[in-house]
Amino acid sequence: MRLAEPADAPALCTAYAENRTHLEPWQPRRPESFYTVAGQAQRLEEQKRQYADGRLVPWLFERDGRIVGVITLSGIVMGAFCSSYLGYWVAEDQQGRGIATAAVERVCHIARDGIGLHRIEATTLPENTGSQRVLHKCGFESIGTAPRYLHIDGRWRDHRIFQRVLHDDHPAL
Repeated sequence: MRLAEPADAPALCTAYAENRTHLEPWQPRRPESFYTVAGQAQRLEEQKRQYADGRLVPWLFERDGRIVGVITLSGIVMGAFCSSYLGYWVAEDQQGRGIATAAVERVCHIARDGIGLHRIEATTLPENTGSQRVLHKCGFESIGTAPRYLHIDGRWRDHRIFQRVLHDDHPAL
């Protein structure tokens, strides 16, 4: 697991293209430009800006020299909230190897010890039992359901909401 950089655009483009069918049921519909090197370069540049502003941290998973997944803390808010959102995916051919579980656990430690977050929120489609299993293994608890929460694969979809409280220390204001 390492931070994503704009130079990763070609490899990330390949990873998304290889996993397009696998990811479509779980993600928003993407314009065709998303699946191009230029589209990924633009996206990575925006992530770099958000990272510099302290609003987002994008990581990549690599195995044998290829990108096999992504994990991101986004919507980072400090102050009294000290929270963020977690999103991730793992390549179809890498499922069931513990990659997501290890990455989520590592990100939780970085969020607590390196960033100072109090909590992380993650959401899944109700039928995404694989991601729910990962979140439960990593200490996330289910806190409810959000009706018509995100526009996924062409329609507004309900999501289960999970959170992990990382600590109860006072926030650094």
